[in-house]
Amino acid sequence: MEYHVRTVDGQLDDLLPELAAIAIDGAKAVGKTATAERRASTVIRLDSSARRSVIEADPEQVLRTLPPTLIDEWQLVPEVWDVVRRQVDGDPTPSQFLLTGSATVRPGATSHSGAGRIVRLRMRPMTLDERRTDSPTVSVRDLLGGKRPAVEGETTIGLGDYVDEILRSGFPGIRDLPPRARLAQLDGYLQSVVDRDVPENGLAVRKPAVLLGWLQAYAAATSTNASYARILDAATPREADKPAKTTAIAYRDVLTRLWLLDPVPGWAPTRNVLTRLQQAPKHHLADPALAARLVGASADSLLAGDGATLGPQDGTLLGHLFESLATLCVRVAADAAHARIGHLRTRNGDHEIDLVVARGDGKVVAFEVKLSATVNDHDVRHLRWLAELIGLDLLDLAVLTTGPTAYRRKDGIAVIPLALLGP
Repeated sequence: MEYHVRTVDGQLDDLLPELAAIAIDGAKAVGKTATAERRASTVIRLDSSARRSVIEADPEQVLRTLPPTLIDEWQLVPEVWDVVRRQVDGDPTPSQFLLTGSATVRPGATSHSGAGRIVRLRMRPMTLDERRTDSPTVSVRDLLGGKRPAVEGETTIGLGDYVDEILRSGFPGIRDLPPRARLAQLDGYLQSVVDRDVPENGLAVRKPAVLLGWLQAYAAATSTNASYARILDAATPREADKPAKTTAIAYRDVLTRLWLLDPVPGWAPTRNVLTRLQQAPKHHLADPALAARLVGASADSLLAGDGATLGPQDGTLLGHLFESLATLCVRVAADAAHARIGHLRTRNGDHEIDLVVARGDGKVVAFEVKLSATVNDHDVRHLRWLAELIGLDLLDLAVLTTGPTAYRRKDGIAVIPLALLGP
């Protein structure tokens, strides 16, 4: 399979020559191992039971290797984390270790977080830029620069293409399969999460169907901030004996540890007049294709406007999935620019902005996501409202669309086809 250069490759190229140990976190199948292997002289695969048993017997074997040493799925033998940390404490020589993990370990499984010794990077499914759907002409990093860069470019990517990309997935090993095989792989991925990954990460699942139903309800809540109580009710609509709230919280926590849930937190500005903001997260799965598969969406049903959603926000299922795809693209670019991502919604719901990307100094770029080829004044009303409130803390404003042309409106707001947005 051809290797597609990932945004995290640039981060690794910058950091590995300077740092002793880097951990790459992310859901199964996002491509962590393939990316890390390109830089490793030694590979230790702990998902092999034979290899794992040897390392469990003597975790310090990872020190007797030719660096850089890749320890793949390190969380399966958590003791190696402390071995690496202690080694880096005593010898900070760069380029010693790469660790990849498809889950975070339970609290107490390691004696130290690794902060200050092991730098962590997040890897997500492939963005449109990484999938090479088009050549980006607008950079998130440039927008964060605060100089209102020129916005231009043309794309032939249209609504049908975005639907195809939502359904094809950003998992490298899945997206290029024929349709029937791709659906089988997505089904197998989700079933493996329920049957194997969740129990292996410490949560006994008495009723797998209930957990799968909870995941389906969560998928229906994509790009909304529906309450977890509402998600649980939607997951068990005809059951009098519903799981306890603590069970739903346990589902949420373990699926987050598996990097399968990827919510966007509420934005919390530090120095302006915005005080009455909701802090509930917006729900997203790691890949919009997983959400689409869980709710049974097809290209025809999405384009017809079919599909139930869960939550107070307006819009179609396709609109919510397109926002999830846009969120994936923006947050990968934001990570590469050392920026944080959030969403904004006032407590009474009269103003909301889909994505707020904040630099370390608190200044922001705000994005709205519109399932439309055109943008009118009504579409930018919330962006204008934000601009009036936060003044110099605002770096730029943009609307991400399905249209063909990138440009700036007369009011300065950028209109950017999602396919033309890059890091």
